[in-house]
Amino acid sequence: MVIVDSRDQALSLLTAANNHADLAVKLSSLKQAKDILSSLDSSFAADLFPYLADLQRSPYSLVRKFLIEIIEDIALKAIDHCSILVPVLVAFLRDADSDVVRQSIACGRNFFCNVLEEMVLQFQQHGKVDRWLEELWTWMVRFKEGVFSIALEPGPVGTKLLALKFLETYVLLFTADNVDSEKFVEVTRGSGWTFNVSWLSGGHPILDPVALTTDANRTLFVLLDMLQSANSLPGCVTITVVYCIIVNTSHCLVFEKIWKCGV
Repeated sequence: MVIVDSRDQALSLLTAANNHADLAVKLSSLKQAKDILSSLDSSFAADLFPYLADLQRSPYSLVRKFLIEIIEDIALKAIDHCSILVPVLVAFLRDADSDVVRQSIACGRNFFCNVLEEMVLQFQQHGKVDRWLEELWTWMVRFKEGVFSIALEPGPVGTKLLALKFLETYVLLFTADNVDSEKFVEVTRGSGWTFNVSWLSGGHPILDPVALTTDANRTLFVLLDMLQSANSLPGCVTITVVYCIIVNTSHCLVFEKIWKCGV
C-alpha cells in the first residue's frame, strides 16, 4: 500500500511538472518526484518513465536539465526498464541550450560504459543478450554518432571538450593495445569493473570486436586529422585533442604526426 501511495504521489508530481504553467512549481514538483522515484523499486518506478520522457519537450531549459539529473540518478538502477529514457539523452544532443547538451554528454558517457558492461556480462553469464539490452545498445551507438558529430562541427568550446572526452573513452574501450588497467578503471569508474576489447575475441552476438576496434582506430585518426587545423582551433581544444591521442597510444607515427602539425 505504501508503494502504491508513493507511486501515485510521484505520478501527481510529474503531472504537475508537465502541465503547470509556473516554472518554480515545475522544478519543485520534479525535485520531490526524483526523491520518490529513487526510493521505489525499479519495476514500480518504470511505470512512470513515460511521464518523465514527456518532459523533454518542456520549453524551460532548467526543466530539461533536471530531467537529465533524474535519468542519471535512476536509469542505471532500472537499466532493464529505461529504453524509454535513453532516447531522451540522444535527443538532447541537439538541444538549443548548450548546458543541456553538455549534461547529456556527461550522463551518456557513464551510461555507455554501463550498457557495454551489461552486454558483456550478460552474455558471459547466460549465453545470450536480452532484447531490451540490444535496444539500449542501438541507442548507445546513435548516442556515440551524435557526440562524434558535435566533436567535429563548429559549436561552443565547452561542449566540444566534453564530446572529445567521450571520444577518448570510446577509443580507450575498443583499442586492443590499451592494456593499462588503470585507464579502464577510470573509464568505468563506479562499476568496480574493467573492460578490454580482447574479452570479445571468443564471440558475442551483438558486439563485433573487429568492427569496434576498426571504428576506434578510425576515431583516433580523425582526432589526428583535427591537429592539421590546430592553428584554427581554440588552444584548450587542441590540448584536449593531443591528450586524448597520447593516452590512447604510444605509436611513433602518432607523435610524428603531432610534431609535423607543430603542436
